[in-house]
Formats: sequence, structure tokens, C-alpha cells
Amino acid sequence: MAGLIKRGNTWHLRMRVPKRYLDVAGRQEIHRSLETDSERRARELLPDVKAKLLAELDEMTVIKDRPDDADAYRAAQKIAQARGFAYRPLSDLLDAPLDDVLERVEASSVDRSAATAKALLGAVDEPALRLSGLVDEVERIAGHDNRFKSENQLRLWRNPRKRAATNLQAALGGRDVLVTEIDHAAALKHKAWWQRKIASESLSMESANKDFANMAGMLRRYYESIAQPDPPHPYHRVSLKDWHKAESRKLEIPVDWIAEKWFAPGAFDGTNAEARDILLISIETGCRQSEICDLPPDAIVLDHAVPHLRLSFEEGENRREIKNTSSVRLVPLVGVALAAAKRHPDGFPRYRGKSSYSATMNQYLRSNGLLPSSEHTIGGVRHTWESRILAETKRMDVSGEMMGHSVKVIRGRPVYGDAMGLARRQVLVQSVMLPVPMHLA
Repeated sequence: MAGLIKRGNTWHLRMRVPKRYLDVAGRQEIHRSLETDSERRARELLPDVKAKLLAELDEMTVIKDRPDDADAYRAAQKIAQARGFAYRPLSDLLDAPLDDVLERVEASSVDRSAATAKALLGAVDEPALRLSGLVDEVERIAGHDNRFKSENQLRLWRNPRKRAATNLQAALGGRDVLVTEIDHAAALKHKAWWQRKIASESLSMESANKDFANMAGMLRRYYESIAQPDPPHPYHRVSLKDWHKAESRKLEIPVDWIAEKWFAPGAFDGTNAEARDILLISIETGCRQSEICDLPPDAIVLDHAVPHLRLSFEEGENRREIKNTSSVRLVPLVGVALAAAKRHPDGFPRYRGKSSYSATMNQYLRSNGLLPSSEHTIGGVRHTWESRILAETKRMDVSGEMMGHSVKVIRGRPVYGDAMGLARRQVLVQSVMLPVPMHLA
């Protein structure tokens, strides 16, 4: 039960402490100033203040019952912040100004709670998380950010981070160190481990740099989650670079090759219809392969004046995450793409939520002489389409917007005005559309 009482000109919340919190509260009744002399305003504030007070009592319970848990450390931070202080470990407070320490002591004496005293005086230890548990902890922290990811996308997010943590542990002689022990020296050992591996196995430096980036990202997220006031950055400037390696880029599939080889009768007789039609859709949309494979059943919109694909973040049974907010777009369907979509109005269940399409189709094309060279892959179709749009418009911002890139980044300034409408997009793609062979119509 919570009610109002007035002390002088100020209204206060008066709440009897529920039995389950008596041990941590240190008293049977709590008063909390509402900082107003208006009874009407006090009644408006009462529910929110009561809810926050109960949340604080929950946090105190965590500190009492699970003092070594990561949640206890976060609870101590919240309790300190609620009283106007930043959480500081006891070791830091030993060197703090005396006035700051005395303020904390005075504030903790008001509540007469051991949990509050621990929070204000830095007596809750930072969680002893080890390297082997870092990926799971970061996945928990990133739960909201990853809420749109399918199971396959979560796997693709998780695996490189697990690999990075495993490789770091190997670089440290197999020791499962505390996360707080991962310093710059540990990162340099990780780098040296990769240098030896690259030299002996002729591996790419890109794999090493992905490891370093994933470790740096996980450590940053972890320290943010515990509000570390001065977090370390052990992987700062830790990277490998081959100064003699030319920048690589996916080769485009020539338009003539598409028309003569891929549009030839029987070219795809040895593969399945879904794989063939995903490729045909990519030819006339420039979509990423995953954007097409993972289409939920209602994202292929054929009963519209402009038939199109609806690319967006999805929740529920067919949840999926697309690359970024710039990739949220409507993609008009024309030519062989429209014909393929009509054959699969509910999408591509064989490949939805999986990662098998690219390898399957590249192997088929390569085995049947349907790629211009060993360096070409079906990923080059997206770049072919971009070149076709760019040749038509002579504007990189327009081709970029069609591709799902950030127009702001391309232009290097804020973007004003309306986005390109679906009808205008349709006119543009129709202007570069390839003739549709009768057998693919």
C-alpha cells in the first residue's frame, strides 16, 4: 500500500514495505519526497515513484541474494544513479575527495539498507566474467538489437564471435582468462598468433581483422552494459594490412553473357526452379541474394498497380533482419523478375532462413560452364544491375538509392525532399530491362 502524506509544504509517498523486501529495506515503511506542494501533481507522480521504488527494492534483493552475479553489479549502478551518484568501485573511492565520500555515506544512512550502502560505497564487485562466457553475455546484451534476426542470421552473427574468442584463448596459451584481464598485451598476442597462422597456412588477413573487430565490439558492448566509467580499448589500432595486395571487388556478369548463356533454353534444367528464379529476380532488381531468399510469403506484392517486393525488417514466424535501414525499400518487378515472382508468389521456402543458395547456385553455374571465369560468382549480378542503372541515370545517388545504399553517405550531406516513389522506380528499371525470352516468361 502506498499513500500520500504532507511534510511542511511538500508531499511525500508513504509506502509500507512488502514482506518480501523487509530484509533488504531495513525498515517497515519508506517515505520518498515527491518534490511538489500540489496534491494533484503528487497524485499524478505517485504511481511512477512507487514503481521505481519497487524496482529499487528488487535491485537491492539481487545485491543481497546474488552478490557475485553480473546483475548485482548492474543493480548497484542503478541504485547509485537513482541517488545522483555514479557507481565507483571501493578502490576508486579510496582516492576520491573526502567531500564525495562523505556525501555517499550520508546518502546511504538515509535508507538504512545494506544494499544501498554497498551501491553507494562501491562494495559490489565487477562481475567475474571469463572469456568463454563473453559471447553468451554479449548475445544477451544485444537481444533487443538482434530481435529481427532469424535463427540462421543469429547463427551467422554468433559463430564469428565464438571463433574470435576461441582464437584469442588459443593465443593466450589456452587460458580462459577473466574479461577484465584482456588488455592491449593480450590483443597483441592475438595479433602475433594470427601472423604465425597466416604465414604457415597462407590465410587471408581479412580473417584476422574480422577476429580483432569482433573482439573489440564484444568488449565495447560488455563494458557499456556495466557502465564502466573508463572502459579499456585493448584492440585499438590492432590490425593487419597487406600493403601489396590490390583492392578486390566482385566482377560483374556481362549483360551479353546473361542474355546468351543464362537466357538460353535449357540453361537451368539441371537445377531446381526456386534457385533459377531467385537468380532471375536478382538480374532485374539488383537485390542481395539474402533479400530474395528470405522473403516472407506476403512480401511479394503482385496485386498492385506496380508489382513489387517489400523489403523490410520482419517479426514473427518469418522474422528476418535486412542489412540496414537504407535497405528498407520497395523494389519494382519487371521482365524476367516479374515472371519469376509470379511462379513463386509465396516466396522461396527451400532457401528461406538458410545460407545454402549461394553455394548451390555458384557450383551449378561453374560446373556447367555458365560463369565467365573462375573469378566470377553470382554476386556479380547485383553489380551488373547497378552499372546498368548508373549508365542510364549518370547519378550515383540514384543508383545507390535503388540498391538500398545510404543516399546521405553517397552525397556527403543531409538528404531533403521525398524518397524515390515506386512508380518512378518502375519507369527507371523498365528503361534498362532485358528482353524476356519466351521460355522464361
